[in-house]
Amino acid sequence: MKSLQTIIALLLVAVMLMSWQQQNKTATTSDNWKDKVNAELLAQAQNTQQAVDVFVMLHDQAAVIDAAKKIRIKEAKAEYVYKQLQAKAANTQQQVLRLLTEAQAPTQSFWIVNGVLTKADATLIEQIAQLEEVKSLMPDPWVEMERPFRETAGSAKKMDEIEWGLDMIDAELAWEMGARGQGVVVGGQDTGYNFEHEAIEDKYKGKNGSNFDHNYNWHDAIHELNELHDDGEGNLGTNPCGLNSTVPCDDGSHGTHTMGTMVGVVNDTLKIGVAPDAKWIGCRNMDRGWGKPSTYIECIEWFLAPTDINNQNPDPTKAPHVINNSWGCPEEEGCFPSNFEVMELAINNLRAAGTVVVVSAGNSGSDCFTVSSPPAIFENSFAVGATSALDNIVRFSSRGPVTVDGSFRMKPDVAAPGASILSAINDPEIRFARYSGTSMAGPHVAGLVALMISARPDLAGEVDIIEELIIKAATAKYSVDSCYTDLTNTLPNNTYGHGRVDARGAVAQAVIYAGLDDPETLTGVSAYPNPCDNYLFIDIRTFPEAQNLQIFDIKGQLVFEQDINNGQAILSLSLNTLSQGVYFYHVKGEGQVARGKVVKM
Repeated sequence: MKSLQTIIALLLVAVMLMSWQQQNKTATTSDNWKDKVNAELLAQAQNTQQAVDVFVMLHDQAAVIDAAKKIRIKEAKAEYVYKQLQAKAANTQQQVLRLLTEAQAPTQSFWIVNGVLTKADATLIEQIAQLEEVKSLMPDPWVEMERPFRETAGSAKKMDEIEWGLDMIDAELAWEMGARGQGVVVGGQDTGYNFEHEAIEDKYKGKNGSNFDHNYNWHDAIHELNELHDDGEGNLGTNPCGLNSTVPCDDGSHGTHTMGTMVGVVNDTLKIGVAPDAKWIGCRNMDRGWGKPSTYIECIEWFLAPTDINNQNPDPTKAPHVINNSWGCPEEEGCFPSNFEVMELAINNLRAAGTVVVVSAGNSGSDCFTVSSPPAIFENSFAVGATSALDNIVRFSSRGPVTVDGSFRMKPDVAAPGASILSAINDPEIRFARYSGTSMAGPHVAGLVALMISARPDLAGEVDIIEELIIKAATAKYSVDSCYTDLTNTLPNNTYGHGRVDARGAVAQAVIYAGLDDPETLTGVSAYPNPCDNYLFIDIRTFPEAQNLQIFDIKGQLVFEQDINNGQAILSLSLNTLSQGVYFYHVKGEGQVARGKVVKM
């Protein structure tokens, strides 16, 4: 039997052991918060002993993608995604916002991703990170965009009847098919937009006659100046647009140039915009070419549910059909894999709401593995490389695959004209200039999306289908760079993606696409080949009562008619007298009509 002294000694040892374990557990628990904080962010706050910009990401994020795919109407899709995201943020951010309010720290709440932007010192960072609902804290640095290459004023003044890039992708032939972007809204987030430039003024969605209404058509995400950097033209610490501009403004020319390529119209002879009948809305996400992850995300959020000019009354039914993104957030400039996921989630949610997200691949070529920064690296962004007037990849155009996230994902997705592109600029004297960059290629594809939707309005919101049809119609281009596993005959490849875009082909694919339960395609009567050249065959074996065939053009005018003989199974038609375009055929008989669409190339 143990003595009393031994028992006491053992109890003391046990108590000491428990105390040590508890202390060690407390120390471990108290240090766990550091795992949530970006190391460079924490070091910056500790070294400066000042409040730094912090983006707080919460664990609980709304899952909207799968359910949104089942919703067919674009406006309904966007409204569902908006309500789910907004509700998740409202229900889960209270603790974070309460802590920041008590600390008298500024706050900006986001719902496109469930997160909060603030300024915090090292002490407040620790307090935020210790909240259970917080997933991560990351920096919000100023990042400079890849600026395009501008030609001299002399060469910029040369203006052709139709800009070469539009000619290369056969935009005029798409227009002749009746697809000019009518009824479609494109969005752009960039350095801003000169809404009074003659090339894009009449295309601004906020213009009504001689009046302008900027509600739901314009947003400025620049709320503070980047005091550390200028734009190369001496604008240190100033901005010609100021902050929180309530009217569209471009503090450079980059945004105005990209918008001109999407929708610009100068006159009857000079054509610069892919979708001349589309309307545009815009968001400024950069201060003289410098943006932040938070300004990019703010514009993405605004595009999902545009607001009035006071940033109130968001309306997801006013979301654009497609947005162009000619910006990047490279790791060497201060973006981190930790905030990559935030920007990717924002883009995924906007895409789920039915908006096509077109992005520029980057100007870091010609080496492989140079598609290396958001948003081009993301799986669900439609990344665009740049081609020249010779229809070859331009040397500066970034190549894939993506290695920065370890995915080895093939990028870009497609290529488009991006060298020496003439468009509008924010210069009171020159007004137009030729820029080169993948920033100039992306707008060609955004404009192409507008053409496709104007030709087939029921494609609005069907992002996957639109991208698939662009890829299907693209002109095959093969790489000589052999990036990663590419061979000289590999398609797709990490230089051109699936090829250089073709506007006429993509519009034709949109018109004949039969996957949206179009009742006109569910008759059993079929036409082939479709698209066709000069000869068309119509199979009427499932319609033995057929008596008459009529063909109408896109304006509804009857252009061809013939009677059908009893017992005919296949109608063989010569279309030599018809011009290229979209046509509709009606096969009639015994009180029934079989309808369909066909494209003559």
